[in-house]
Amino acid sequence: MEKNIYLGCHLSTAGGFLSMGKNALKIGANTFAFFTRNPRGGKAKDIDTADVKALIRLMEENNFGKLVAHAPYTLNPCSATEKTREFAHFAMEEDLKRMEYLPGNYYNFHPGSHVGQGREKGIRLIAKLLNSVIKEEQSTTILLETMAGKGSEIGRNFEEIAEIIEKVELNHKLGVCMDTCHVNDGGYDIKENLEKVLEEFDSIIGMKRLKALHINDSLNPVNSHKDRHARIGEGTIGLEALRAVVHHPKLAGLPCILETPQENLSGYGEEIKLLKQEDFKI
Repeated sequence: MEKNIYLGCHLSTAGGFLSMGKNALKIGANTFAFFTRNPRGGKAKDIDTADVKALIRLMEENNFGKLVAHAPYTLNPCSATEKTREFAHFAMEEDLKRMEYLPGNYYNFHPGSHVGQGREKGIRLIAKLLNSVIKEEQSTTILLETMAGKGSEIGRNFEEIAEIIEKVELNHKLGVCMDTCHVNDGGYDIKENLEKVLEEFDSIIGMKRLKALHINDSLNPVNSHKDRHARIGEGTIGLEALRAVVHHPKLAGLPCILETPQENLSGYGEEIKLLKQEDFKI
């Protein structure tokens, strides 16, 4: 794999951290993502420090890129329900402390849904959470994920992401994870106008904030606001357009995480082979 191309997928934490690293290598990956706890919420597993150290050694020996931990889907800091907001605070605060066992990596989360309260209040609540949990001494960069805009999701466009960042005091600890399916469904035509989309991102948020990518095809057309992932090459974006994203010089070195529907890890391995072809040029 080219030294500045980092491809991987979500891996199960069931076997521990070292197991995830070994599974990544089995499918030709040199990065990966994992959920910090059950995707639907709940208590996080105890950390085995020896296991984590073994993963760090394996990553160093195999030139891995940054890892992208993912918050549970139930984490909604702009919920209308106080109990849900309290869980968001508890989970993110605890997750960030646990991430320090893997220093210098990324923690990605869906900004949330305002559920009828309005985008302005939703953005304020998200920023409030971030201001309460971010610490100057943390080594982890928190990533706001771009969303497709279904329902009352916050983060449906670059402007909403930028507004959140602007309201956070220690925003040098913040970055963005761009999901190709989400931005496509959100109205950004990365298939036909990738350069324009990146230019717009740069003008509104700044390319320095873009830290990771979720590489997914989409079952729906541009601006559908649906968020239904497809396997690489089986959706409306297509293989060539997604290769162009992975190999774009402005995106070099970013971890590219596959979140496509697969029955097993070998499916991700095949997609990694398709995407990393060294003879592909944009």
